[in-house]
Amino acid sequence: MTIAKRNLLIMWICNFLVAASMTMIIPFISLYIGTFGDFSDDFIQRWAGFIFGITFLSAFLMSPLWGRIGDKYGFKKILLINGFGIAISVFLMGITSSVIGLFIVRLFMGIVTGFIPTSIALISKQTSKVEAGKVLGTLQTGNVSGSLFGPLIGGFMADAVGFEYTFIITSICVALATTVVLFGIKEIKQSKTDKAKASHTRKDVLKQIINRKALVMVMIVALIVQIGNFSIQPLLALYVEDLTKTTAVAFLSGLAFSATGFGNLLLTRQWGKLGDSIGYEKVLLILLILASILIVPQALVTELWQLVLLRFLYGMAVGGMLPCITAYIRMEAPLQMQGEVLGYNQSFRFLGNVTGPALGGFVAGHAGISSVFYVTGSLFICAIGILWWSLRHSTEQVNQHYESSL
Repeated sequence: MTIAKRNLLIMWICNFLVAASMTMIIPFISLYIGTFGDFSDDFIQRWAGFIFGITFLSAFLMSPLWGRIGDKYGFKKILLINGFGIAISVFLMGITSSVIGLFIVRLFMGIVTGFIPTSIALISKQTSKVEAGKVLGTLQTGNVSGSLFGPLIGGFMADAVGFEYTFIITSICVALATTVVLFGIKEIKQSKTDKAKASHTRKDVLKQIINRKALVMVMIVALIVQIGNFSIQPLLALYVEDLTKTTAVAFLSGLAFSATGFGNLLLTRQWGKLGDSIGYEKVLLILLILASILIVPQALVTELWQLVLLRFLYGMAVGGMLPCITAYIRMEAPLQMQGEVLGYNQSFRFLGNVTGPALGGFVAGHAGISSVFYVTGSLFICAIGILWWSLRHSTEQVNQHYESSL
């Protein structure tokens, strides 16, 4: 087995473990806040958005820096820092006893958040452009498989042993996955020529991004997609609670959350392969159209099974977005600055992760949780317009260049 294939296999397993561990707890933050005291629904919804989003605000600021360090010194070191940092943060979340304490821990967690994005950068850098969609789609199945089982396991554990022990067990799982990286990953070393090329400034990277309008548009689309996806996630448990009268709310919330992951798992690799064939930006446009159609009916459900079914179908569409976006950047960005370019893209996504929960909490507080789905649908329609304009503009530029060369 080649080093590249060995790394892909190990990172698939580690991404599965990290994603499963993290999704054991993320869907239930709103329920966890409720255990700290007798708070109103409005208070819980608002602080669920703040606590969920603050991690991604600090991650938004740190992501380009981690990418730049990874380009220069290697991504394995970043994976170890992020992995053990996340494990410590999750452990602290389990022993905190106040809303402010949880907010501070999540703030610190954002500084070291980025295990899965860094693993994508590591695998992307060792992958040829012609099969980037397929390979990154394969890696993504590890993430979504973990996301599929994590909420179910976490929901069962939360109902059985309580939130505190669920956090502690999660931190141990993340630490174990990081230990596998420590002993298993062999990063492909850069040649002296590649290291010389990697000596670029931040200004060089920004200039590279700005000069390629299509690249900027794809990053903006990534931002909008994340805002849409994360606007409902912190509130999903409360939405499930409104739809059912059972006491096992955490488990059923995990079921609704996992339905999206299962839809991801079925088609993610196929969307990546299709992007290799017809173009990643075209596949992304198709997926945005499907997502906008499937998100709005979720506001109209009256039974839990209806929500689960729609989340499953929605997951089939959104699962291919990240591999297509990453593969497109892999194709457009120079190899020697690829980590930092992906870092800026990750910052756009983290900014969406911050804005989404805050937007969802605001909308839910004023118009109800179901209204968040309508807002998300509108955001996806905006993303469709931006990407369509970008594709049309790029095509016109190509045609003008071809005509001028005749």
